[in-house]
Amino acid sequence: MKTHRKRIQKTLILFALVPMLVLTVLLSSAMQVQAGDTIYGELYFEGKEVDIIFFHDVHSHIDSFPTVQDGKSVISGGFAGIKTIIDDARKDNPDTLVLDAGDFSMGTLIQTIYREEAAELRSLGAIGCDVSTLGNHEFDFRSEGLAAALGAAKASGDPLPSLVLCNIDWETMEAEGLTEEQKLLKEAFDAYGIQDYTILTRGDVRIAVFGVFGKDSLACAPTCVLKFRDAAEAAADTVARIKMHEKADMIVCVSHSGTGPDAEKSEDELLAQKVPEIDFIVSGHSHTTLNEPIVCGNTYIGSCGEYARSIGKVSLRQTPQGRWEMAHYELVPVTENIPGDPEIQAMTDAYFEIVDASYLSQFGYTRKQVLAHNDVVFSTSPDLYNMHTDHNLGNLLSDAFYTVVNNSGTGDTHPVDVAVVPAGCVRDTFAVGDITVEDVFNAYSTGIGPDGIPTYPLISIYLTGAELRLCAEIDASISDLMVGARLYMRGMNFSYHPNRMILNKVNDCYLEAADGTRTELEDKTLYRVVCDLYSGQMLGNVTDLSYGLLKIQPKFADGTLITDIEDAIIYVDGKELKAWTTIASYMGSFEDTDNDGIGEVPASYSELHGRKVVDDRTGIGVYLESPNKFSIIIFCVLLTIVILIGLVIRFILRRITRKRRQKQ
Repeated sequence: MKTHRKRIQKTLILFALVPMLVLTVLLSSAMQVQAGDTIYGELYFEGKEVDIIFFHDVHSHIDSFPTVQDGKSVISGGFAGIKTIIDDARKDNPDTLVLDAGDFSMGTLIQTIYREEAAELRSLGAIGCDVSTLGNHEFDFRSEGLAAALGAAKASGDPLPSLVLCNIDWETMEAEGLTEEQKLLKEAFDAYGIQDYTILTRGDVRIAVFGVFGKDSLACAPTCVLKFRDAAEAAADTVARIKMHEKADMIVCVSHSGTGPDAEKSEDELLAQKVPEIDFIVSGHSHTTLNEPIVCGNTYIGSCGEYARSIGKVSLRQTPQGRWEMAHYELVPVTENIPGDPEIQAMTDAYFEIVDASYLSQFGYTRKQVLAHNDVVFSTSPDLYNMHTDHNLGNLLSDAFYTVVNNSGTGDTHPVDVAVVPAGCVRDTFAVGDITVEDVFNAYSTGIGPDGIPTYPLISIYLTGAELRLCAEIDASISDLMVGARLYMRGMNFSYHPNRMILNKVNDCYLEAADGTRTELEDKTLYRVVCDLYSGQMLGNVTDLSYGLLKIQPKFADGTLITDIEDAIIYVDGKELKAWTTIASYMGSFEDTDNDGIGEVPASYSELHGRKVVDDRTGIGVYLESPNKFSIIIFCVLLTIVILIGLVIRFILRRITRKRRQKQ
């Protein structure tokens, strides 16, 4: 009996002590909660943390540069300032990860030593970038240029970022038999060590980073000889391998695919939806600035804009379910107020000395040579993409092509009728103040010519009046889907109504001579057109993408079709006429109104010239006026569809009626 009573007493004491012990443990845990720990209900979970700095589309902007932001002239960017930001972040967290999402080259004078010095890759390594991927512009110097750059980077012995890219379709290419260029790239990729993915350990976190190359990137790389798998399919396979073999805590993608306003075509959003195991995507290519990340399920997408004017900083915290939540996201502007790292700046300056000696000397220029004084506030290169109207920057550049080629004595006695500048080729604008050789190069910097000398040359082709009118229609109707294809022209003006039927938006299109004389386009007459080589290479895409409906076929003066667009390159004194030197020559021709030896940008560029006018008239008549063959075709197709739908409905109703009668 006593034994039984003692057992009851012990049980009561135990029941009294257990709640006290539990409360003590919970209070103790609560007192020890640090930043980065998470409490779920009454359970305590110590989540792992990862800090990431990211950027993309640097385009050789390793030095700070003058530009226009929000209508103001500013000094922006530069790897010396970025190195300071990275060093400060790594003081707080030595395990901070630094990622780049491609297009690290092509955009400033630094690209001119891409093949020999690989300054971009070596600079990425010097500032502490851990992983990068390839963008479409890495292929601008063709297979030989990319292979040479990778070889030069490796031979330097400098720290370099890992390069990852998982959707190159080597299997298909090898089955078909590798071409010489494909063999060259495969050897260069293997020698550098490009892999599908890499594993990085940061503190107690294993992070898998892989790279993808998007469909639009490939469409923007006319000199790329590689074949690629669908990015999402290759990513899914890569993620499956990572999960099977690597035991990674986090999966990150450095993507050169991009995002856009149309979610159904926003490649990185589609990637996140199709491969939901990805935790974070650094999204390059589209030059998007995301002040807040895009969230797709458990995947975050970040973008910080082009030229490293800003960099992204994120902190991710692991949840009990093993996924990651965004604890912090911000874009940090890289301004001239950030003290630059002196060693990085010295390395950058040394690269530019090589540029002066090896590249600019060929043209009789130096990097800091002043070409003109400027008091005009020019539109920016993003304006040319995003605001579908006339722009003074587009007018200035097309004027340069038009004027210099007409005065160059190139052998073609026919004057230039139309000079064309696509938005996608314009890389920067001109700030108020002195305009230097470097500024001009930065504004129109991409590509390489058959001569092997960096930047695209100009070409001279002939198009019919009907084809020129079609160019205006493509700009008015389709460039909203491909904003890089917006056209800025000298010599041809047009107005368009944005709400009219596709391919029937242009309601006035005519030639304007240098003296302002208006001439109507004649459908079968040939007109001389000047543009850069890249634009000529992309003309074939118009026919391909429209399945032959829209045809623009470059011709020689006698009407013969041009089969190799490089045959249309303009030469002066036996040398390719480069697009950027044409602009530099135009700048140097401005009148010196204050007699200081330097010309001034004409004040006329403060105003628009009515070359592309948005027609905002309203009324039913506006929508029906001047139908062309495309609108008639579209109307007939729509009418046919309506008739077919009506016939189908009629057929169904008859069947229903018959069945009812049979039942009766």
